[in-house]
Amino acid sequence: MQSTEPPLLTSLRSPRVIAARKLAKRNQRSKERRFLAEGPQAVREAVAYGRLAGSGEHAVVEIYLTLEAAERHAEIVDAALAEGLPVLTATDEVIGEICDTVTPQGIVALCRFLDTPFEQVLAMEPQLVAVLAHVRDPGNAGTVLRTADAAGADAVILTDASVDPYNPKAVRASVGSLFHLPFAVGVPVEQAVARLREAGVRVLAADGAGDRDLDQELDEGTLGAPGAWVFGNEAWGLPEETRALADEVVRVPIHGHAESLNLATAAAVCLYASARAQRSPGGCRAKG
Repeated sequence: MQSTEPPLLTSLRSPRVIAARKLAKRNQRSKERRFLAEGPQAVREAVAYGRLAGSGEHAVVEIYLTLEAAERHAEIVDAALAEGLPVLTATDEVIGEICDTVTPQGIVALCRFLDTPFEQVLAMEPQLVAVLAHVRDPGNAGTVLRTADAAGADAVILTDASVDPYNPKAVRASVGSLFHLPFAVGVPVEQAVARLREAGVRVLAADGAGDRDLDQELDEGTLGAPGAWVFGNEAWGLPEETRALADEVVRVPIHGHAESLNLATAAAVCLYASARAQRSPGGCRAKG
């Protein structure tokens, strides 16, 4: 794709542009079962994701990018074309209209929904799961997805009271991890906890008011078993009825003078603690 070629999308009134812009609203995303992934990292991972199980359709519907971005990210363009995906050049104004960010990076992919049915997640016999209960901030949700991916978690569950993971801010915050690990959406927290426990997964509620702390869990070796961490709302944490569902309520110890940890940081500490314990001798992921 040469820079001398004129852009294909130049009008802000193009049906493609109008349809893409409407995906900024959750109800439209749900209706179309499509979302936008902005930036080279997200688009690269979307192309690499391949085809969706069941439908056989590619996760990517089509890609829009500026001529400058086409040159700068030629490897993404080549990979997309090799998959037979439509790649459409556009003006800066068109990309700016489609994207949610103030300063777009010049490339965005129109993608199909990726979420996995909860029962299918359970059938995978997950050993480490993050459950987002009542999490409303899309940036936090995306960051926990990224953290779970980095920690080697098997899945993320977003309850019916949590934010839409396809929110543009959540997609950006996941930095491509949305395309790496299974996630289920819209699961009532009671159902999520009950079914995970039935599957032999120990459920821990992360809460600053917990009777046990993370150091105790590590010292006693209890984190080596298959486990799920339930993380609550950024402002008020987990309600009592949700804490009561878990096997244990665990707090992250505060050794300094900070009042608390934010959701994403607490999730990182908890998930990595479990990841290490599970890979230690005697843990459920230990080799040999």
